[in-house]
Parts: sequence; structure tokens; C-alpha cells
Amino acid sequence: MKLVSEGGVRRSPALRILDHLPRTGEFLFRWRSYLPLLLVPMFLGSFIGATYPFDSHAVDLAWELGCFFFSMTGLALRGYVVGTAPRGTSGRNTRAQKALLLRTTGPYSVVRHPLYVANYLIALGMASFSRTWFLPVIVSLAALVYYERIATREEEYLEERFGDEFRRWVTRVPAVVPTFSSYEPSASPFVWRKAVRQKCYGVATVGATFFLMEMVQDFAVNGRLMLDPVWTVIFVLSMLLFTVTWILRKRGLLTPDGRSERSASPGLTA
Repeated sequence: MKLVSEGGVRRSPALRILDHLPRTGEFLFRWRSYLPLLLVPMFLGSFIGATYPFDSHAVDLAWELGCFFFSMTGLALRGYVVGTAPRGTSGRNTRAQKALLLRTTGPYSVVRHPLYVANYLIALGMASFSRTWFLPVIVSLAALVYYERIATREEEYLEERFGDEFRRWVTRVPAVVPTFSSYEPSASPFVWRKAVRQKCYGVATVGATFFLMEMVQDFAVNGRLMLDPVWTVIFVLSMLLFTVTWILRKRGLLTPDGRSERSASPGLTA
């Protein structure tokens, strides 16, 4: 960093607040898979003093399933985005931004950051599970701060790399609030193998998380551990799907060229 002289005193130039956004975004981008775990204590705390709505476990179950399917909507959106991703776009890398081409069709013609919108839907469904008013608010504010900084860094990188193409895209497509009037069919076909290969982990994670939240809530209400049959079935099915998909991945049955993952060379997108 260059030093500036002012009255004979050498001092570092101050960064504007706006300058901190991409710097913070770079850090959050690298650790984005782990930082959401900081919210776990708040999720657990939201079950303190829990009761069933209208003293009815059936009403409670209906609400919980609604939250689950809301989160699954976000997961389905992630699957669609991943399934239509061409090679050369940013993948699951965490060390640095990577992109050989700019995606402007399909989900990216509706909103510039569809994956972050999908992640927010997943998190909001989970945060609404305990029916506390404060947890969805905290999660929404955290997501706003969290993804704003990551998106700022990503867009700074994309503008440097793609220039006018990026700026034309930004002028017609909003950042996080979708506009379907600008929808363009995806330039790349949907590859179900790619979507299943990557999102099997997401299905298992969402299924296990809701199953554990149900157990915690029932313990808070009844003072004992219970296995709800509905959530047990959902958990078992999600784990079964994960196991089957993992085996298929290892045998190369979910890769386009049929090679096993150990023999396939890594690319920018998985």
C-alpha cells in the first residue's frame, strides 16, 4: 500500500466503506461453506419454551412440512442452475473467483445471483421451522450482509474480466429480485446427471437438518426424545438417496463421459 504525505507525516490512505465490501467479500467467498454454522446456536435457542400451535401436533407437522418444501424449492432452484451450467463458469472453488464465460441466459436472465436467492430460500424455510419471529429476521439480515459482500466481489471480478458484456447484462437483469419479463432460455441444456451429482449432498443436508430440528423441538415440548414417523421417513429417504447417488458417482455413472470421479480430471464446474 502506498503512503501519502500530509504535513510531513506519512500515513496510509484510508479506504472508503465501499472499498471494504469486495475485500470482505473475498474472505466470505473463501469460507462461505462454513460461516453459516455460526447461526446454529440461534437455531437451537429458538426452541426454548417451544409449544405446539393450538396444542396440536398435526398442525405443527403441517407447518413443518410447509417449511421443508419451501427449502426444497430453493434446493430445486440450485439444481436447475447447476444443471444448466456450461463448462467454464464458476464452480465450487473457494480459493478465488474463476470464470471463462459469463452466464446471461436461463436463470441468469431473470436474476444475477440465482444461487444466492436459492440459498436464502433454503435458509428461510429452516429459520421459519420453530415459528419464532426473530429467527427469520436475523437470517434475512445476515443473508443480506453476507451475500451483498460476496456478490460485490464477484461482480467486481466479472466486470474486470468481461467489461461491456457484463455492464450490458447488469443494466437489464436485477441482482436479487427476479424479473421474469427478461427471461431467455438457457444456452446450455439441462444435464440431470450434473444436477443430481452435486445436489445429492444438499438433499441429504436439508433432510437431516429438518429431522434434527424436529427432534430438538419435540424434546423442548415433551422433555423426551421422540422419532416422528413422517420425519423419520423423510430422513431415511434423503440418506438413501445420498448413498445411492454417492455410489453412482464413484462408479462414474453420473459423469457425462462415464469415467469414475477418481479418473476424471477436475474442471471449473463439477
